[in-house]
Amino acid sequence: MGYYDNIQEFEPDQLGGGLRIGIVMSRFNIDIGEGLLSACTEELKKLDVQEDDILLVTVPGALEIPVTLIKMVDSGQFDVLIALGSVIRGDTYHFEIVANESARGISQIQLETGVPVVNGVLTTDTEGQAIERMMIKGKDAARVAVEMGNLLIKLEENSID
Repeated sequence: MGYYDNIQEFEPDQLGGGLRIGIVMSRFNIDIGEGLLSACTEELKKLDVQEDDILLVTVPGALEIPVTLIKMVDSGQFDVLIALGSVIRGDTYHFEIVANESARGISQIQLETGVPVVNGVLTTDTEGQAIERMMIKGKDAARVAVEMGNLLIKLEENSID
């Protein structure tokens, strides 16, 4: 008999059928964004998320992602949201501002609203690093979205009194 045998546990659920997913993608560094998006949507389909249950919106850059996410949360149409984009270090301090502020905004939204938001925004030193990571990060974002969407639904339905 295991130490935790008598403790209720929710197993990870990677079946995405019925989940409503919103994706916000930055168009800045568009080739990386589209690589992230193709890997993400391909994986969502493998996890049984229906195309009709996915909405994609695009924004100019990573700093515009959080305000768009909050509007999507406010619509009540989504179980989980995914942010996709690429911020590549340049020669100025602007990289740190964009990387830090977009990540802060994405995290803040999920903490304040209770709607999971997956951060699939790559922050890399070079374009080559972003290209290397985009397929993996896109697929990871899809898997995390499905698992977290299902988990929060279960927690809401099965709260312990």
